[in-house]
Amino acid sequence: MPAISTSAKTSLDQRLTQHAKEHWPQLVTVHARYHGQFAYVEGRLTNGGRLPLMRLRYGGSATH
Repeated sequence: MPAISTSAKTSLDQRLTQHAKEHWPQLVTVHARYHGQFAYVEGRLTNGGRLPLMRLRYGGSATH
């Protein structure tokens, strides 16, 4: 499986940020780090803490 493209990373970051604003008011930001075909997503809480949220596997397209 190919590594995550730059455009897919940008798309994911934008979608996560928008979703967090609408559904997770307790989060200040959402941050994704990338390794190979995976994106590891964590939320930053208002008190400064970090909350691991999910690991996503790249399926070859930003929408899948």
